[in-house]
Amino acid sequence: MAPTNVLDQYYLAITLLVTVAYQMLGFAIAWTLQFDKITDFTGGSNFFILALLTLLLGQVFDARNIVASVLVMVWATRLAGFLLFRVLKMGSDTRFDDIRAHFWKFAGFWVGQILWVWTVSLPVTMLHSPTVNNTGVRPSFGTSRDIAGVVVWAVGWLIESTADIQKYYYKQKGTPPKNKPFDKGIWKWSRHPPYFGEILCWWGIWMLCISPATNGTISSSAKSALYGSVVSPVFTTLLLMFGSGLPTAEKPTGKKFYLMSHGPKASDPGAWKEYQAFLDKTSVLVLFPRRLYKIFPKWMKRSVFLDLPIYQFNEKKDGGKAIKEAEEAERGNN
Repeated sequence: MAPTNVLDQYYLAITLLVTVAYQMLGFAIAWTLQFDKITDFTGGSNFFILALLTLLLGQVFDARNIVASVLVMVWATRLAGFLLFRVLKMGSDTRFDDIRAHFWKFAGFWVGQILWVWTVSLPVTMLHSPTVNNTGVRPSFGTSRDIAGVVVWAVGWLIESTADIQKYYYKQKGTPPKNKPFDKGIWKWSRHPPYFGEILCWWGIWMLCISPATNGTISSSAKSALYGSVVSPVFTTLLLMFGSGLPTAEKPTGKKFYLMSHGPKASDPGAWKEYQAFLDKTSVLVLFPRRLYKIFPKWMKRSVFLDLPIYQFNEKKDGGKAIKEAEEAERGNN
């Protein structure tokens, strides 16, 4: 069957409209009821909707199209399901405490979620689009690029899933102690394995989706669309490394351990030194054995493993400000 043309030859408009409508519905519910139960679920499930929608509109059910869609839907189902389960158990999401009651700040988060879902979904959107599907003969599924893409996705999915399960399990058991960084399971080899796994997943999906571009009969516009969808894994990598991922996780964690040793309510004099030792031996993103990582010089950790200064809580630069803020908060509570 021929692909269904909807608004444009790339399915850019229809996927954007569906994403905006779905996210704005979620925002309306979350804002009206002032709760966080559906926020992350709406983001994850949106990927499932776009993958299924574009597959059905494209009307091409080759193995590659089906496998690519299934991989996205499996990833989205696990992510949305886990995040929904976690927030239901926790009762609320502390990330939104400062913006939940502010209309424009809260709306800004949902607009960002629209950009995230729509951009990262581009590889499957392009694969199913009329521009690619109307080009005639395409390589059969099973090329080396296909296999590599599936393997990279599978490794990333296993890392991300295992990391989330392990951290949730140990937190439910009450371990590790609050004065120690979490380093159980695969978290011994990376400070943020879920981010690393997610990055691998989207590079794998992109590798799988661009295989038709190797066909000599494919049009130049189709090739450009497929190769251009590299914006998806690049955006994912940059977002997690410089946006809502590492920067928002690393410094607050460092601040927490610093205040445990130096703050107005210091409870463990050795917590800050122990945390610094943890940083010195644990890769920030890529899974890597501790014994090897620890012996690498600092320049190699920064240049090869991208453990950049922007992630770190600087005792001299940030310490005084953190203590002052903690003291002011303490006075406000009294």
